[in-house]
Amino acid sequence: MKHSSRLCGLVASTLLIPTIANATIVEFVTSQGNVRVNLHDETTPKTVENFLNYVSDGDYNESLIHRVETNFVIQGGGFKYQDDGFNFGFIDTDDAVVNEPVWSNVKGTIAMAKLSGNANSATSQWFFNMTDNSANLDVQNGGFTVFGQVVEEDMPVLEAINELTRCSNSFGATPMVNYTGTQCTSGEAPGYENFVTIYSVDIIDETVVTDSALSKTPNTLIDEDNTPQPDTGSGGGGSLFWLLLCSFFGLSRFKR
Repeated sequence: MKHSSRLCGLVASTLLIPTIANATIVEFVTSQGNVRVNLHDETTPKTVENFLNYVSDGDYNESLIHRVETNFVIQGGGFKYQDDGFNFGFIDTDDAVVNEPVWSNVKGTIAMAKLSGNANSATSQWFFNMTDNSANLDVQNGGFTVFGQVVEEDMPVLEAINELTRCSNSFGATPMVNYTGTQCTSGEAPGYENFVTIYSVDIIDETVVTDSALSKTPNTLIDEDNTPQPDTGSGGGGSLFWLLLCSFFGLSRFKR
């Protein structure tokens, strides 16, 4: 869970501010260009609500794209630069959200990342599918929840990030800007300007349904009867286990 003082502030503000609307289109404002995404509010409501909580809290502001697996996924939502090269700071997370594997992990979709072996462990991290990953990610670990689709004309921004030089580190293969492979291996510490930064994620259309005209692909591979049920436990031991997994496995929460 996030820090208690912050949580208290959010509770207080909730008493004064109406509940967030079904914000259906958001825009990722990044150092490499902007990417708009239609969210599937009605069909993956818990996942969209979870994502929008992080958006409204400003948690994704000044965060990083920390992992790119070329022609596979672009992952973010977990870390921020803190003036120390690849020693990133963590984004505070809320309780995990239940899995909603309704839509297929085809190219141009956004889905939630999660821990291996726990279908209902997604918190703040997400990834863009850079190819058709349905045969794998629609069934692996209970299926990965697709909760939005990239506006087609913004895909070139993601394609450019997909082709950047990458530096391997404990957080994954991190895409770099104006930073060479030689610099990656030399130990030269990169600066803020060398990372792909998400300046903000903004709500640009609060219409309840803007995805009705999209050509969405259902996840027909997952057997819903075998989808694990949500883990309602929220003890400190679970949080420690999560942190240990993050430390040892660099948050690579899915595999090809």
